[in-house]
Formats: sequence, C-alpha cells, structure tokens
Amino acid sequence: MAKIVAAGAGMLIYLVSAYPARAATCSISPQGPNFGSYDTLSPTAVESVGNISVTCDATTSFTIALDTGSGSFVQRTMAGNAMPLRYNLYIDATRLIVWGDGSGSTGTVSSTATSGNFAVYGRIPAGQNVTAGSYSDTIFVTISY
Repeated sequence: MAKIVAAGAGMLIYLVSAYPARAATCSISPQGPNFGSYDTLSPTAVESVGNISVTCDATTSFTIALDTGSGSFVQRTMAGNAMPLRYNLYIDATRLIVWGDGSGSTGTVSSTATSGNFAVYGRIPAGQNVTAGSYSDTIFVTISY
C-alpha cells in the first residue's frame, strides 16, 4: 500500500493593524502552527501549536482576532497544488472554540497586561484526499487596544 504525504503543510500569520484607543503602544509577533507532513492514509488528525506574542509599553486591555484566511470560520483551507487542505485554528487546547473575530460561534482572546504569549492551536482533520506538495494559508491578525 502506497503512503501519500502532503509535505510542508504550514500557515503564515500577519498583523493587519492596531487601533490605539489609549496612549499605549503595542506590537505583535505572530508565529503560525507548523503542521509538518500530512499522511492521507493516517486515521489521526495532525495538530500543531503556534504563538502570538504581544508587547505593550504600558498595561492596557487588548483583544486579538483572526480572519478567515482562505475558506471560512467553519473550515479554513490551505492552498496547494490543485486541491485545498482543510484545517482550523482554535483558542483552546481541546480545539473546541474556533479563533475568529467574535462573530458566529468564534471567539477572540482578550487580556489586560503589558505583554503575553497566546497559543494558537491548529488541526488538520484526518482522511483528506489531497496530492503531495506544499500547502499554506495567510491569516491576518488584528489587535485592538
């Protein structure tokens, strides 16, 4: 039996903008989950964890939201070859709350601090019939403070 692998599945995250409502200045450094290889024959989902680091020059309240990238909040997709690879990003380690913009059933992450690291939990569901190759998506991160 041949093993087909979609190698290099990954995700990039970029900062969209900041909306300063106070005198504080904040910066953000996102790192998306690196899923590595995906085996189409494996019955197990591929999971990975990324990180969003926030640093402010004063204690301030902020909220971090993610856009849909390709796809939707129900199912984000990574592009590669001619086929999409479905995945999603979550706020919690149990991967039950989709990290989005707060609309629908998605959540955002909020904090009051001068800095923090916030885990981005990712999952690629098992059983997807995709061809081998590199897959990626771009997610825009918005921090509001």
